[in-house]
Amino acid sequence: MLCLLSFHTTLTIPAGLNFLGYSCLVATYDPNSTAGSIYGTNLNLTLDILYSNASRTDINGFYNFSTGNDPSNTTVYGLFLCRGDVNTDVCKVCVRNASIQALQVCPYQKVAIVWYDQCFLRFSDQTIFSKAAFTPGYSSYNRLNITGLASYQFGMNLGNLLNQPANQAADDTWGKKFAAQEGNVSLQSADQPADQARNLYTLAECTPDLSADDCKSCLRKAIEEIPTYGFFGSIPIGGRLLFPSCSIRYELYRFYNTASSAPPLSPKLHVPASPPPNSAPPPPPPPNSSKAFPIAVPVVVVSVVLFIMALVFLKRRSRKSYVSMPLEATVAEILTAESLQYSLTEIQIATNNFSVDNKIGEGGFGRVYKGVLGNGQEIAVKRLSRSSGQGAEEFRNEIVVVAKLQHRNLVRLLGFCLEGEEKILIYEFVPNKSLDYFLFDPENKRSLNWSRRYNIIGGIAKGLLYLHEDSRLRIVHRDLKVSNILLDGNMSPKIADFGMAKICGVDQYEGNTNRIAGTVGYMAPEYTRWGQFSLKSDVFSFGVVILEIVTGKKSSDFHQSRDSEDLLSYAWNHWRRGQTLALLDSSIGDSYARNEVIQCIQVGLLCVEEYVIKRPTMASVVSMLNPSSVPLRTPHCPAVFRSCGSESRVDDLKVDQSNTQRISAPSSVNEASITEQYPR
Repeated sequence: MLCLLSFHTTLTIPAGLNFLGYSCLVATYDPNSTAGSIYGTNLNLTLDILYSNASRTDINGFYNFSTGNDPSNTTVYGLFLCRGDVNTDVCKVCVRNASIQALQVCPYQKVAIVWYDQCFLRFSDQTIFSKAAFTPGYSSYNRLNITGLASYQFGMNLGNLLNQPANQAADDTWGKKFAAQEGNVSLQSADQPADQARNLYTLAECTPDLSADDCKSCLRKAIEEIPTYGFFGSIPIGGRLLFPSCSIRYELYRFYNTASSAPPLSPKLHVPASPPPNSAPPPPPPPNSSKAFPIAVPVVVVSVVLFIMALVFLKRRSRKSYVSMPLEATVAEILTAESLQYSLTEIQIATNNFSVDNKIGEGGFGRVYKGVLGNGQEIAVKRLSRSSGQGAEEFRNEIVVVAKLQHRNLVRLLGFCLEGEEKILIYEFVPNKSLDYFLFDPENKRSLNWSRRYNIIGGIAKGLLYLHEDSRLRIVHRDLKVSNILLDGNMSPKIADFGMAKICGVDQYEGNTNRIAGTVGYMAPEYTRWGQFSLKSDVFSFGVVILEIVTGKKSSDFHQSRDSEDLLSYAWNHWRRGQTLALLDSSIGDSYARNEVIQCIQVGLLCVEEYVIKRPTMASVVSMLNPSSVPLRTPHCPAVFRSCGSESRVDDLKVDQSNTQRISAPSSVNEASITEQYPR
């Protein structure tokens, strides 16, 4: 037996979107508890990722995503399916509305589904991928009294006509698992005894992750259920049944788009479509023709709950009247607007109206200003220029990614401002600027003694490890470089600029992109050649950063001519000749630990190896940078070395683990450590 709690809400639905119903199961989470806070964060992220993929043309209107940690029961599984005949514009708007509505009508529920005519969206704390599900469900129908033999014949014809698109959809192995067909039926009602030949339009659809057998099983069960929903002496001459994994619909008029793609969503779009001009209009559905089965909560109680929820929603929205998100804003941004969004007036006051005297940095993205909030807190304000290469997508990335991460070696996002054409990010103020400000300046680099450089290398490694393994997300930064490393008052590093970061699935370690973006000299070869990025892409970039920190030389300075030696070749040649210590920045002088220098260079060369599989993980890197680590393996010729010839190897440079005392080294600054804090 199917069960559904289905109530129309007073939410405004854009013209053309036809809201059907929703179901919320009783499983809930407490947002104030540790596990509940994590689950809520993962849910917001999952819905955001679903929405951001809804406009893709290569996914056949279907996408699923999960994030979280199974042992702590905080994993969220989510998916959406847009009807096979609607285009990406309609799909995107439908998924956006379904995401927002799911959180409004099912607050703090762990399991929910929202149905529109054009799409449905579903999430759960249990895996829902590649599984046929028959509950909860939604049905609606139009009834007409069809008596005697005509009733029997219509039922037989209906079953046969529905089986045809069902089989076609199930056998669509590589496509949408969607089929729509047109057939003929004979009607003879009590009001119109004469036999009438009518067109019957049918549609069948499954989520594309189902196997052919599971899809066929789901659709057959739906077809078996449909004829039983009428009353004695009447047959539903139009109706639909929606399961979480498949759906069936039939009508006496064409309700689907016959073109390969539907027209863009606009006030003129009406779904379902009107009957063909040459056919009689279908009889209007009688009162209470939508059937929700069975209703488990009295309507009055649920209505009161919905009324209270609407008041709470309006009250929360009124707290900050300046929240003005664009139509394409992601769900996560909308939900975090109250806690993270600042008004433009607040930022103008904090920065003295973006005074030149407050400017502390500038780049292709725009300018960075120092500001002071009304409570005295110092902030860094990143104001994106209108011509910035960091557009709306990158802006959303930084909000979604950084707001969910907290680690002492990652810069902390405090909020954002999005008003008119202004896109502004507000970060914690990091007083000592970026690493390149010190590392590549002849005078400033003298303040970077070996002790500080060694701690900076270790802190960056721990920050990357958190991104790759220890956070609730799996994130590839994709633009790690010394200018994106900020230094706090203790000269501890903080990784910044997540505009190009990519969020991977829990079990995903790599991906592909058609858009190559990054910084020459830091990008891994497989990324620049084929668009393949992975956690090991960040490892490669980190290897370059290590060599820059040790040598005090810019990677880009080695690319002045085609025949010039690059930084990796420069380091490799010194390594294989046994001249490793000659790589050390001369400004450091004699105050360094020999073993640590050799150790860092060796780790750096391991990180920049050409073959991805040979590069260590960040967990291994952090372990290798530990003074008590086991002897390291010998690095191979780096990725961009131009004249390796045959595979050249050198003997391991053994690090004396019993003697890591620095020569005349000053006391070290506080070393960064791995911390895991829950999001705000």
